[in-house]
Amino acid sequence: MAEAIERFFGVYLLYNVNPKFKGRTYIGYTVNPNRRIQQHNKGKHAGGAKRTHGRGPWEMVLIIHGFPNDISALRFEWAWQNPQKSRRLRHLAGKKKKETPFLYRFRIVSEMLRLGPWKRFALTIRWLKQNYVQDFPPDCRPPIHIPIVYGPVKIKTLAKDNKNKGKKGSKGSNDSSPEKQSKDSEESDIGQLVLPSHQRCSACYKRLQADDTTVSCIHPKCSMVSHIVCLAEKFLAKSKEQKREIIPVEGTCPNCKQLLLWGDLIRFKMGCYQNLEECTSDQDQDASDEDD
Repeated sequence: MAEAIERFFGVYLLYNVNPKFKGRTYIGYTVNPNRRIQQHNKGKHAGGAKRTHGRGPWEMVLIIHGFPNDISALRFEWAWQNPQKSRRLRHLAGKKKKETPFLYRFRIVSEMLRLGPWKRFALTIRWLKQNYVQDFPPDCRPPIHIPIVYGPVKIKTLAKDNKNKGKKGSKGSNDSSPEKQSKDSEESDIGQLVLPSHQRCSACYKRLQADDTTVSCIHPKCSMVSHIVCLAEKFLAKSKEQKREIIPVEGTCPNCKQLLLWGDLIRFKMGCYQNLEECTSDQDQDASDEDD
């Protein structure tokens, strides 16, 4: 079963299975991996890349996703494509004689995930094809907050009523364009909290305003809400290793005192973990059964 993800920004690795070009690889960026692999295999006329045109079939075997925006994903894509030109990757050894293009690309991305700024992002390593899975060397394992998962992924539409809004707006106003609807939908659906008039930031204790950028605890029973900057500073201040950084990796919730990964807070804010309450309830029930 494919995992549904919202606001998807990913950088993928293609592997060529055509006997004539078998073993060649291609790195690209996408917001919809299922659509993108179809474009590559159909050719340039369908939106595929020039370098993959007429050389298929290709398989999308690995994708790194969870980038905060398209710019950060595109920068990761460029560095992965051009490690010798990237100032962050110049120290890495070039392709070895006995190293296949696939293993070379995997070695480079293994190193990239351990370097800043990527090592601090809320990324996910996803193997789309089981028969291509590689183990990360002991000295090149990704940070603990970057999970390795397996299986297909599908893109979840942010606004379920976009279609209905388009029908209503088609009769009149110029503000009803698809681009306008999409933008308005994203702004209204993501990270918006209905705040009581007395709600205060759990980090700085100042009163929260409706237009403040906030994050909340991922645990359903915790009511913690904080300015995103305030909580980041609080997490960074508690860790000696993170003091010189801008983006924290983890920290303790000011309310429930549970350990939180910064990546989980951002994923939750962006619309992920829709079934977290159900999962947490199951975990609590399992723990209760063990106690009995």
